[in-house]
Amino acid sequence: MKPAPFDYHRPATVDEAVALLDRHGPDTKVLAGGQSLLPMMKLRLARPTALVDINRVRELAYVRAADDGLAFGALARLDELESDEVRRRCPILADVARDIAHAAIRHRGTVCGSLAHADPAAELPVAALVLEADLVATGPRGSRVIPAREFFVTYLTTALGAGEMLTEARFPALAPGSGWSFLELARRPGDFAIVSAAAVLDVDRRGVITSARIALGAVAERAVRCPEAEAALTGGPGGREAFESAAALAAAPLDPPADVHGSAAYRKHIARVLVGRALTEAWQRIGAPPGR
Repeated sequence: MKPAPFDYHRPATVDEAVALLDRHGPDTKVLAGGQSLLPMMKLRLARPTALVDINRVRELAYVRAADDGLAFGALARLDELESDEVRRRCPILADVARDIAHAAIRHRGTVCGSLAHADPAAELPVAALVLEADLVATGPRGSRVIPAREFFVTYLTTALGAGEMLTEARFPALAPGSGWSFLELARRPGDFAIVSAAAVLDVDRRGVITSARIALGAVAERAVRCPEAEAALTGGPGGREAFESAAALAAAPLDPPADVHGSAAYRKHIARVLVGRALTEAWQRIGAPPGR
């Protein structure tokens, strides 16, 4: 199918892009990689009245070290998640990248575009939550930083305000010695997840867990953290019994959606299994060299 009629704008600066978004109103969309937006427009599931194509805004085409982490500008492509620098500073992001669609899509799609699209079955919102990323929104009143936990509101909806666009995603580097894991179940490689799970663990010299972060995707209207499970792990030792208990706590409050790929009960069961496995893998990685 062909998309519904729309106006097309191609600014050269962030200020021009923001002015266009503000002028044309809430039915205007930002076009960066277009790997989700354009198919939705062709199916007329999305009908923006105007597109603001930011691909000429070269000031947004960067990946750089920032505050002991990594900053991705709005034109940073998904395949840059697989770089040596990302693998050294935050190897979980490189692991996540392997499960994002296919190589051709990663070459064109953008990190910020995936986050702003806010599909609850996508991988990057889960990574943003478990890493406690900060997302920079730029609008008519300037820029503001939105923590990932506040950014994802509901299905395909974020905390971006009128006239705002996501201009940067900041992911903290993993602390030395942290354990991490990202796992997902999908029908085929490159498909959206039926369920995904991410975990990050930090321990002290005695082997006591000082920090536990767990996030899930495709089990609610947005990616979610698991605070009860995290609290149960913090202050205690790791191990099979602790991880099985935490996995049960993570799955208990879930009321996942049902579709042709799985019932709610099935997704809830898979969430419990994946959290247990992710915690075990994170525990095994504690103290391992980056990228392992």
